[in-house]
Amino acid sequence: MSILEYENQIFLDAFHEDGLLIAAKGLGLERILLYFLKVYCDPDSLVLVLNATHIDEAYFLEQLETQGLSPLPKVITNEFSASDRQNLYLQGGVLFITSRILVVDLLTDRVPVEKVSGILVYRAHKVAESCQEAFILRLYRQKNKNGFIKAFSDNAYAFTSGFCQVERVMRNLFVRSLFLWPRFHVNVASCLEQHKVDVIEVQVQLTPAMLACQMALLDLLNACVQELKRCNTAIDTEEITVENAIGKSFEKSIQLQLDPIWHQLGPKTKQLVSDLKTLRLILNHLTQYDCVTFYNMVNSVRMSEKEFGKNSGWLFLESADRLFLHARERIYGEEDKSKKSKTETEAKSLGSAPKPVLEVCPKWKALQDVVSEIEEENKSASQEMGPGRVLIAADDDHTCSQIKEYLCDGGENLLARLYNKFLAAKGEYIEEKKDKKVKATKKGKGNGKTSKGVSKETEASLTLTQMVRNKESEDKDIIIDEKEKTEEKSGEAKFPHSSLDAYFEVLEEPVTVIHPLHGCSDPYSLIRTLHEVQPRYVVLYDPDMDFVRQLEVYRASNPGQPLRVYFLMYTGSVEEQKYLTTLRKEKEAFEYLIKEKSTMVIPEEREGKTEVDPYLSRDTTPANATVNTRKGGGAADAQKQQKVIVDMREFNSELPSLIHRRGIEIEPITLEVGDYILTPDICVERKSISDLIGSLNSGRLYNQCVAMCRCYRRPVLLIEFDPSKSFSLQGKYQMSNEASLQDTTTRLALLTMHFPKLRILWCQSPYATAELFEDLKSGREQPDLAAAMTISTADDSIEWSDRYSHGPQDILLRMPGVNSKNYRAIMNKVHNLAELSTLSVEALTEIMGSSQHATLLWNFLSSKHKPSDIAVSTKPTKPSGRPFKKKR
Repeated sequence: MSILEYENQIFLDAFHEDGLLIAAKGLGLERILLYFLKVYCDPDSLVLVLNATHIDEAYFLEQLETQGLSPLPKVITNEFSASDRQNLYLQGGVLFITSRILVVDLLTDRVPVEKVSGILVYRAHKVAESCQEAFILRLYRQKNKNGFIKAFSDNAYAFTSGFCQVERVMRNLFVRSLFLWPRFHVNVASCLEQHKVDVIEVQVQLTPAMLACQMALLDLLNACVQELKRCNTAIDTEEITVENAIGKSFEKSIQLQLDPIWHQLGPKTKQLVSDLKTLRLILNHLTQYDCVTFYNMVNSVRMSEKEFGKNSGWLFLESADRLFLHARERIYGEEDKSKKSKTETEAKSLGSAPKPVLEVCPKWKALQDVVSEIEEENKSASQEMGPGRVLIAADDDHTCSQIKEYLCDGGENLLARLYNKFLAAKGEYIEEKKDKKVKATKKGKGNGKTSKGVSKETEASLTLTQMVRNKESEDKDIIIDEKEKTEEKSGEAKFPHSSLDAYFEVLEEPVTVIHPLHGCSDPYSLIRTLHEVQPRYVVLYDPDMDFVRQLEVYRASNPGQPLRVYFLMYTGSVEEQKYLTTLRKEKEAFEYLIKEKSTMVIPEEREGKTEVDPYLSRDTTPANATVNTRKGGGAADAQKQQKVIVDMREFNSELPSLIHRRGIEIEPITLEVGDYILTPDICVERKSISDLIGSLNSGRLYNQCVAMCRCYRRPVLLIEFDPSKSFSLQGKYQMSNEASLQDTTTRLALLTMHFPKLRILWCQSPYATAELFEDLKSGREQPDLAAAMTISTADDSIEWSDRYSHGPQDILLRMPGVNSKNYRAIMNKVHNLAELSTLSVEALTEIMGSSQHATLLWNFLSSKHKPSDIAVSTKPTKPSGRPFKKKR
């Protein structure tokens, strides 16, 4: 892999100085990181790589192994024990490690921090103040002032949202330098211009019916957008536009604005949001798929909306009628109004649908022309060059499947099959032609089926919601004969490491490979296929900014290999507008970052290499602590280090990082009872809203509360919620007087009644929780790590009070007349349950302080019960002779 001129400059800038590198998408950020991995794969140094997924790790290891690098980086997972991880740290080299494992090892001093040469952070745009990566970097900088920190990202747009977003990320990363490399950078542009790709733009015209459908859909989108603005004046109207509505990031943008007030929105607003999603899906089907799939989608939406009566009114607009009319026109052709009534009458009398015309997708014809041109050019190619391979890149797997079938069987057969499965009525089928072209020889995943795999017969009967989920699903039952199986084996041998998402050798001459641009199981699969197939011709069936730049980098990296790119695009379509909008937004993002960089004021201590960095320093003195200098030892007590014992599983959340940020030491261990031990008496079980509901339904929370109440004096249930997202713990009918055990609020009430000592705290964010923990610990003793480790749910000898046994106590609390106010008096004055059953009403009244409660208990203990009145049990029960008080 040869390094390009601009890549060399990027590498040198980031190598000599710590900083955040933001590159444009498609320029090969993974290549830059590979160069750093090659440099640091040395046992004399220890470099940690954060924020890399398992797929990233596999790709980097494969590339480094291909280049013959030794020793290769190691991947640390939870399969390694603590001692094994400690040995790996001492061996040096590059280590891929998960954030959860590394933060625990840093807190327990398993990592030789002083020997760590540096940390590489991938996908730096995801590093927030409360995330584990920021926690790791803070721990690293506290103990190591000399090591480097280098961060990488290719998502410039993510740094533009919010106030000073890029500066906040740099503060979390402890870096002062910002390296920006957009596509329009002088070095990038000049380098790629020297190895310019031979591009042939194929302008495809929309058919009149497609153009009419597009205009109708844009009118409907505009109507819904305007109505949404009218109903909600609080939202940002600049972001809610028709241009943005056709983009892929529109749903996320509108979700960020409406999530905080979702519970306050009316049903009309919610329906408008749903309708916008539906219309965007239909608009995507118009240019992405064939006329039959599009009409089936439109017709299903129409029938679904009419059946359930759920729409915001767009279905009754004139534009909606035009949409249905022209979608049908693509199937059955334009009907003469004078003959329309006669045709419908004849169709009804015959009991069949009108004869279909089936408009062929314009891009299919353009693709066929391109393939024919490539075939002719390969025939006249010189013997030295030989025939060139072809790579066709389309948007998703559904489109790739249709392209494959079109090239193999022809457009008429494909549309006939789709019509027969989707729209044929009462035996009116189209006969497919028998003469077929070269069949497909290999589908990466085998058996000619897509990765999602939903049959079209099933899809035709799905509801609208299900169709949205499975819009890319299709079952393509292709029968492979013995000859094709032989060719399949040869295809596997030719491209042994290629993507499983690709369709290999769709045509024998020229050798053609089809690969989806999005939705792949491996995000690097397209890059792998590009380098392994080494095509001479690339057909970009759907425009994609990232892949266009990847082709530029591939051409510049392989200057001796010819490359021609056919760029297919519908002229004047939403497809073209989406592509141009993507380019414009990234360009504006980099311009914004360039402006921010020119005005950014960063203190010298930002890198954390000095002791004066305010973000790195921690206030170990509680905010409300007062020091009495006259009292002996008062100053020492005030300066005593605060600490919290945290369960290992809690390091997947943000809270441990924020607790540590407030100057409280974290001691990670595996706890069987509770999640956080604040003091010797206070144990906290933390639950999110979803976790709370699930634990209440399964009964797990009850068992956890039993364990906390037995082992600690002050058990606490902490419920965290996000203030920007609405939630409700009540049922559909909130004003009903009836209580149901299925309601979350009823179960919470029963929980508090059964555990009167349990305290429930509500916190709106991890930040508020960390502050609350600091207040709860104020003036109290620190928890004992050794004592917390000995507490087990299976050990009945450990409880909040050593005076009482659990078994008899649980039985006593379930007897009539016994409650949280009198059960301790009974256990203090009565030896065991057997003795309790012999007491009179007067004696019980004296002990319990209430004749009514005493009578209830005496009647329960003295009455004779029939076998039918006693609950079925596998063992006979008898009064327990086990004492309430434990022996000391």
